[in-house]
Amino acid sequence: MEIPPSEDTRPTCFIETCCRYFRDDPPKGDFPVQKKSPKLCGSNYPLSIAFIVVNEFCERFSYYGMRAVLTLYFLSFFHWDENLSTAVYHAFSALCYFTPVIGAIMADSWLGKYKTIIYLSIVYVVGHLIKSVGAIPSLGNLTVHVILSMVGLFLIALGTGGIKPCVSAFGGDQFEEEHTSERSKFFSIFYLSINAGSLISTFVTPVLRGDVKCFGEDCYALAFGVPAALMVLALVVFIAGSGLYRKTPPQGNILLEVCKCIGFAIKNRLKNRSHQIPKRDHWLDWASEKYSKQLIGEVKMVTRVLFLFIPLPVFWALFDQQGSRWTLQATKMNADFGIYVLQPDQMQFLNPLLILVFIPVFDLGLYPLINMCKFNFTPIRKMATGMILAGMAFGLAAIVEVKINETDMPQLAPEESLIQVLNLAKNPVQVTIQDRDLFQQPVEAFQNPAEYSKLILNGKQQSLRFILQRQGLSLAFNYTVKEKSVYSLIVFEAEGSLSSRLIIDLEAKPENGLAAVRFINGLRQDVNLTIDSKRFIAVQKNYSASEYSLLERDTYNNGKCVTEMGEFTLELGLLDFGASYTIVITNVSGGAVKTWKSEDIKANNVHMAWQLPQYLLISAGEVMFSITGLAFSYSQWAEFVLFTVLLFAVCIIFSIMGYFYVSVDPEDLEEKEEKRETSSRGNMISLVTQKTKL
Repeated sequence: MEIPPSEDTRPTCFIETCCRYFRDDPPKGDFPVQKKSPKLCGSNYPLSIAFIVVNEFCERFSYYGMRAVLTLYFLSFFHWDENLSTAVYHAFSALCYFTPVIGAIMADSWLGKYKTIIYLSIVYVVGHLIKSVGAIPSLGNLTVHVILSMVGLFLIALGTGGIKPCVSAFGGDQFEEEHTSERSKFFSIFYLSINAGSLISTFVTPVLRGDVKCFGEDCYALAFGVPAALMVLALVVFIAGSGLYRKTPPQGNILLEVCKCIGFAIKNRLKNRSHQIPKRDHWLDWASEKYSKQLIGEVKMVTRVLFLFIPLPVFWALFDQQGSRWTLQATKMNADFGIYVLQPDQMQFLNPLLILVFIPVFDLGLYPLINMCKFNFTPIRKMATGMILAGMAFGLAAIVEVKINETDMPQLAPEESLIQVLNLAKNPVQVTIQDRDLFQQPVEAFQNPAEYSKLILNGKQQSLRFILQRQGLSLAFNYTVKEKSVYSLIVFEAEGSLSSRLIIDLEAKPENGLAAVRFINGLRQDVNLTIDSKRFIAVQKNYSASEYSLLERDTYNNGKCVTEMGEFTLELGLLDFGASYTIVITNVSGGAVKTWKSEDIKANNVHMAWQLPQYLLISAGEVMFSITGLAFSYSQWAEFVLFTVLLFAVCIIFSIMGYFYVSVDPEDLEEKEEKRETSSRGNMISLVTQKTKL
C-alpha cells in the first residue's frame, strides 16, 4: 500500500520535497501564462483532474495486480526456491522505490512533468508487455522466460518509479493558488484511487492466475496481461486529457543542487583543515563561499530530518514482506472459507481494504479520543506506535508459522531416512528391519500409518534386510535405502504368499497448497485412470505404483477407471490443501472401483483466517506512518522472529532519536536570517526549544 501523497505540487522525492517546502522559486525565463482548465460541474475543481485520477487508478491496478502474483510466479513458473523468489521480489520493489529519483530529475531538469509521465508510461507499457509474453510457457525455454521477465520487470520499475513523483504533483498543478481547499481534497480523492486500484487488483489477478487455466497450468500470462491492458488504458486516458492540462515548465532540480551543496561543503572543509582557520558552527557552513545562506539552512534542516528517518526504511523493508513471506506462508494454510476458497496471494487485498477502513476510524475516532484523554500523541509517537504494531504483527506471524510447521515433514540430517509400512494384505503382518528397533506391533491390514519412522543409516546409503512374518510364515527382502529419502514399504499378497515393494515418497509438502496423489494398482490387469477429464494416468498391474500428480484442492468423485473388463467410476473424495495421498485400487465391484486412501503427508490444518490479526496490526501500523505523511516504502518461523526483533529494536532506536529531535518552524526562516549578521550564525535555522518524548 502507499502513503497519501504530499499536498506539495512539486516532485515527491523526499529531499526535494523538504527543500521546496521552504523555498518556492519561480522558473527562470519568460513563459506563457498558464490557461485555466474547464471546471467540473461549476465547481472549482478543474476537469483535467478527472483524467489524472482515472490514470492513477489504472496504473495502481496495473502495478499491484502484477506484483500480487509475482512471488508465486517465481516459485511455480521458474521453480525457484523460496529464498531466491523472495530476494528477487524485494530487489524489484527496491528498484521501484529508487527510480523516482530519476523521474524527478527528468521532470525538473529536462522534460517537465507532463512529458516525463508520457515517455515513462510508454516504457511502463513496454515492460508489462514483455513481462506478459515472458509468461507464455510455449515461448522458448526457461532461460528465455527468465530474461524476458527480468527485462520486463526492469522497465516496469523504471516506469512506475519514474512517474511516481510526477503524477500527484502534476495533479496539484491543475489548481489555481487560491483553491488550496479543493487541492487538498483532490489529494484525498487521489489517495482513494490508489487504494481502490490496489484493492481490486490484489483480489482479481490471483483469481485470473489460479482459477483460469491456460497452457495446462496456472494462467500467469493472463494474470500479467490484464494489468498490462490497464496500463495501456492509463496511458490512453492521460493523453486524452492533454488539451485540458496546465503544464508548468521545468524549474530546475533541487536534489542536484542539494547534493552539490553538500559535496562542496565536504570538499571545502577538507581543504581547510589547518588549526589556524577559524572553526564554523556547522560543517555545512563551509559551503557559504558558493551557496546562499537560505539554501544552506534548508539543507541543514533536511539532513536533520533524514537523520531522524534512518530507522524507517527497516519498517518498510519488513512491511513489504506481505507480498513475499506472508504470501508463501498462506500457501501452507487452509484457504477454504466455506462459500469461497481464497488464493494464497489474494490475502494481500486485506491491506488496502483495512487501510480504507482504518483511516476514517483513526482520524474521526481514535485520535480524537486520545486527545480527549489529554495525551499529546505527536507524529513521532504515532510512528513509534506504528513500529510496535508492526513488530507485534510479525510476532503473530511467527506463532502462526510454528503451528503450520507441525504438519510439515521432519527435516532429515545426513544418514537419516524415513519409512512407513502400508499393509495391503488381508491379515496383520509383523515387519522387522535388521538391527533396527522399529514396528514393535504387527501392522494391521489397510492401517493408515500415524507417522513415518526414522531410519538411522551407516552411511549415505545402506542395504537393509526386511523380514515379513505372518501366521508362521517368514519372508526376507533386501532393499537399498539412501539418506535424506522417504519410503513406503508396500506389503501385499502374491500367489498365496507375501511380497513387498519399497517405493519413494515425497520428502516435503506439495507447493502452493496443491494436493499430491499417486495410485497403486492392486488388480491383476493394467488400468487407465482419468481424474478430472484432463489428467490421464496409466498404472501397471500387480501393485505397481504411479508417479505423483499435483491437483488443485477439490472433491474428485467423477473420475474414470478403464480396465479390460470395461469402464468404471472412480471416486477419490476430497484431496485437501498440502496433503499427499496414496490411493490403492483394491477391486472392482458394482460398476465402481473400490479404493483405499492413505494420507501420507497431513493436510494444511491451520486456517488462513489466522493471518487476519497480523494483517490488522500491520495495516494499523501503516496508518500510523501515513498520517505523518512519510513516503518511505522497503524463512521459516525463525525469520519472523528475526523480523519481530528487528522492528522492536528499530522502534527503540527511533524513540531515542525522537527524544533528541528538535522541531523547526520553517516560516521563521527568512525573518531569522535577516536578524543574524555573522556568516557563521546567519545560516542557522531557529529551533523550538521543546523536546518530544516517547
